[in-house]
Amino acid sequence: MKSVVGICILLVATFFFTACGNIDSKNKSNSESVKSEVNGDSINETQDLTAGISFKDKDGKTVMLSSLKGKVVFLNFWALWCPPCIEEIPSIHKLKQTFKGNQDIVFLMVDVDNKIDKSLSYMKRNNFDLDVFVPNSDIPANYLGNAIPTTVILDKSGDMIEHLEGGRDYSRPEMVKLLKKLIDSN
Repeated sequence: MKSVVGICILLVATFFFTACGNIDSKNKSNSESVKSEVNGDSINETQDLTAGISFKDKDGKTVMLSSLKGKVVFLNFWALWCPPCIEEIPSIHKLKQTFKGNQDIVFLMVDVDNKIDKSLSYMKRNNFDLDVFVPNSDIPANYLGNAIPTTVILDKSGDMIEHLEGGRDYSRPEMVKLLKKLIDSN
C-alpha cells in the first residue's frame, strides 16, 4: 500500500512541476531577454497570429486580440491551482499600477481553467486590480506553450516581443522600462 501511495505522490509531483514550469531557470532567461530588449538589441518577433484569438470577460463580452492593435498587450496565462502563478500576481498588479490611466497598454489575465468566478473572487479578496478573462478560442502554441504561468507581450503592431514561461517578478525596473519603450514607439 505504501508503494502505491508513493507512486501516486511522485506522479502528482511530476505533473505539478511540469505544468507550472521551472521558475529558477526561467527567471534567468527572462532577465536576459528583458535586458536585451531594453538595451536596444534585436528582438525575436513572430508572425501576427492575433487574428481569431479571443477571450471572454465576466459578463461574456468577447475581446478579440486583433482589436487591441495600437496598444501594448500584456497577456498572462495562469490558474488558481498553480503556485508560481499565484506568486507572480502581486508583481503584475504592481506593474499595472505603474501604468494606471495609460490607454496605450492593456493587461489581460487569462484563467486557463475557465473558472472566471473563482478567479474574480481571488482578485477581489486580494485587492488586485487585474481584469480576468477566459479563452474564447484556441490559443496558438506559440502563445501558450507547455507551462503556466506564461506571459506574452505584444507591441502595438500585434507582434510578439516576449514569450515568458514560468513565474517572475514583473515589477522589476527592466520590465517597466521595456513596456515604456514599447508604449512610446509608433
